Amino acid sequence: MAFNSLLAFLSVALAAHAATTGVQCPDGNVASNAACCPFFALREDLQNNAFSRQCGEETHETVRLSFHDAIAFSPALQAQGLPAGGGADGSMLLFPTRGPPYPFLNNHTDVTAGDLIQFAAAVAIGNCPGAPKLEFLAGRPNATAPAPDGLIPEPQDSVDSIFARMLDGGNFQPDEVVALLASHSIARADHVDPTINAAPFDSTPFTFDTQVFLEVLLKGVGFPGTANNTGEVESPLPEGSGVNVGELRLQSDFSIARDPRTACTWQGFINEQDKMTSAFQTAMAKLAVIGQDPSQLIDCSEVILAPAPASGQPATFPATKTQSDVEVACSASPFPSLSTDPGATETIIPHCPNGETTC
Repeated sequence: MAFNSLLAFLSVALAAHAATTGVQCPDGNVASNAACCPFFALREDLQNNAFSRQCGEETHETVRLSFHDAIAFSPALQAQGLPAGGGADGSMLLFPTRGPPYPFLNNHTDVTAGDLIQFAAAVAIGNCPGAPKLEFLAGRPNATAPAPDGLIPEPQDSVDSIFARMLDGGNFQPDEVVALLASHSIARADHVDPTINAAPFDSTPFTFDTQVFLEVLLKGVGFPGTANNTGEVESPLPEGSGVNVGELRLQSDFSIARDPRTACTWQGFINEQDKMTSAFQTAMAKLAVIGQDPSQLIDCSEVILAPAPASGQPATFPATKTQSDVEVACSASPFPSLSTDPGATETIIPHCPNGETTC
């Protein structure tokens, strides 16, 4: 009896040890599942050769790609027997419409295109102080066909059209759409105004914070480049200097922030960092598995590094802006009380992270 008890104890101990130690990967890393092993090398390749471990332009582009690849899916078209896209399946890399294929796809042949896109976005977001650590599930099969045109919302689309597209593509409710737009805290525009590149959507484009939710509600006074661009409305901070381009405001952001269905959710994120990051983290987990069966995927989130914490600085009105510049759209709750940054002239937004002059 004692011998049998000893065997049982050893079996439990060995099982516990295996669960703790995981799988030894060929490169020396330890993973919870062998399927996670290739992502350690991919992470370092992305960090060293794409992101430079910064919340810079490649991060912005990669997060945008993750959204475009995933949302290009339509159960409504699928029900009609029409081409409907595959969701987060890598079709944007396998069937590119602009530019060459993503080079990392050729360098890491043991990772599918769909996994590469969503993994790269999770790694990229991790370079932005204040961002949440995103979940990453591995095992998406490669796309077999391109997604049909017209499934990615455009900034000139009506709010009704955007909400309908997001509901069809990912079963997103309006409040979840606002949560996803937290990504615009670190986003910049390259194609809205053809005369300028990397135009930021808020004054802190290298920090994942709530500033974008404040600044989109400020009165517009001008354009950072030219006027009359499709999908663009006046910005509250259009002034630039050299490569430091002024803030660009998307028509879609402007409209969603003021729509009665979402105005209070939008305002409710101002100065509420934890609330915003939690909602974004949940919405991104939902986005990343559009068109996939999550039960067939493997959780490899341990490969994603934790982002640097938020600075703890509250949202503030940029220099020269005050409460009187706010276009309040939510009447159900008071607008937060905020201070104004010092300065007698309009804020100039830096083009490069960490105070660098070139990037």
